[in-house]
Amino acid sequence: MKINLLLAAALAALFVWNPYPFQILELKSLDALIMSRDTVQDEAILLVDIDEEIVKAYGGYPLPRKFYADAIQRTEGVPGITVAFPDKDIHGYDTVFQQQLFKSPTVLSFIGSTQTFEQGPHVGTAQLGNGNPSEWLYNYPGILRSALESYGVGLISTNPELDGVVRRLPLVIASENKIYPSFSLEMLRLAVGDPSYQIKTEETGVEWVRIPAYGKLTTNENGLVFANWNTKFYRQTAAEYMKEPIPAPFVIFGVTAEGVAPLVATPGGPKYPHEVQATVLNTLISGEPLSQPSWSFLAELGIILIGMVLIMAVANNIWLSLPVILALLGGTGFASWKLVESSYLFDVSGTLVILFLFWSIVQFRSFITQYLLRLQIKQQFGTYVSPAQVEALQKDPTLLRLGGSTKQLTFLFSDIRGFTPISEFYQSDPQKLVALVNRFLTNQSDIIMKYEGTIDKYMGDCIMAFWNAPLDVEDHARKATEAALEMRLALEELNNALRNEGSPEIHTGVGINTGPCVVGNMGSDSRFDYSVLGDAVNLAARLESSCKQYDTDLIISEHSMVEGYTYKFIDEVTVKGKSEPVKIYTIEK
Repeated sequence: MKINLLLAAALAALFVWNPYPFQILELKSLDALIMSRDTVQDEAILLVDIDEEIVKAYGGYPLPRKFYADAIQRTEGVPGITVAFPDKDIHGYDTVFQQQLFKSPTVLSFIGSTQTFEQGPHVGTAQLGNGNPSEWLYNYPGILRSALESYGVGLISTNPELDGVVRRLPLVIASENKIYPSFSLEMLRLAVGDPSYQIKTEETGVEWVRIPAYGKLTTNENGLVFANWNTKFYRQTAAEYMKEPIPAPFVIFGVTAEGVAPLVATPGGPKYPHEVQATVLNTLISGEPLSQPSWSFLAELGIILIGMVLIMAVANNIWLSLPVILALLGGTGFASWKLVESSYLFDVSGTLVILFLFWSIVQFRSFITQYLLRLQIKQQFGTYVSPAQVEALQKDPTLLRLGGSTKQLTFLFSDIRGFTPISEFYQSDPQKLVALVNRFLTNQSDIIMKYEGTIDKYMGDCIMAFWNAPLDVEDHARKATEAALEMRLALEELNNALRNEGSPEIHTGVGINTGPCVVGNMGSDSRFDYSVLGDAVNLAARLESSCKQYDTDLIISEHSMVEGYTYKFIDEVTVKGKSEPVKIYTIEK
């Protein structure tokens, strides 16, 4: 248990630490959750692809800015261009383009830069709350803006996560102590006709961004939102659009010509910058933005701790443990899948890994412990009890835990009478003496185990056995008596063989008694001895030693008498420490 608790603490700490492999796993799990939602067709956004065909038609890239002027002139909705125009037009159409920009509420793009520029575009921003948003937002040393003026400007730069994939995008960023909007946020602002936007920040980070005429847009503490990457858009090539544009509230122009625009890795696959901005814009206007609930970490940690407790409770039973771990993994995974339908990204990949690791290690330890215990049981009891009893003990090793219990047992002691003459006979060949003793012990022990007895120990040529432990034995006094009588017959057969071999015969004395005793494992956790303690044991040993005194080979106490046998009364004996005498009997041949 202590080791399991230490293991639980270590794995819980690993979850809290969240090392790099866990972070990558979480990100891939988030991708799966994001893409598990049904694909949605956006009806409001049109993508216009500036492809190889239009580039070839204009003689190469960059296109003359007259093309953009003509394109936005044909736009009925809010146009946005994800192409930066930091330099003058080499074709001399800046004036034409600028005039058209003054006529249309167009969003031009700017790019976050590592270089510091003198001044970025002016954007109306109201800051609310007690926190400084610049401390929480993505900060760029500078921004690369268009040389032209427009109604709106927005950031198109993306910030990949650890694995290089873009999942979340900022609605606002900071640069040179100023706050700037994203491209998608600017398009939404122009669509509702609001002159500014607001950002609320507290000590825990950004709480929301709001376009007053539209409403609040909830972000994480860094001003980021998860995009609905399983969104499809209507799209036209630039050539098609210039011929007959599809009417749409939002039109976003972007380059798809090979080798011009960089592709962005997303959960939905590689996408061009204007696709990325369209996805974020769709997320904002759909009203179903994905978010990670603030309680997700504590919920995951709670599931881990509860799961570990349940696993430890059934650790020693694989048939209970397996359903528990399957229920934990399946239930947690199902909850995560259902929550994403409600726009909550409840990632449980780390939780599932921790629980599975804990269960696997606990089960492996339990298997090894059980295996070693079964091996120990076989080593200790294999030659002393019947194979059926050994198997039963191996199936339930808890029967042999360190400690004892008081039970009613029947004891049998058997010892060779007149062993000295036998020893003298084999004085010149002690190996034959050992072989004879082993032959005798095997002959008698097999019968004891046949009648479900447990051989406690061999003391030289003496056998100590008992019934009703470690497994319950029904009518154990009768089985001990039956064993003794069959041992008598088997000894006669052995003596017949010994006479034919010219060896001395063996005669025994057997004592049987039934009474309460303490039985169990006695010793230490690393080395135990399954044995018994009590007056009933001592009486059985005394009865065996009294066989010579009463000239009989079997003495049975009154406590072990059962129906079906004809007993001959021998005497009454008083056990040391007891005042009441015990009647003893024999069963004649």
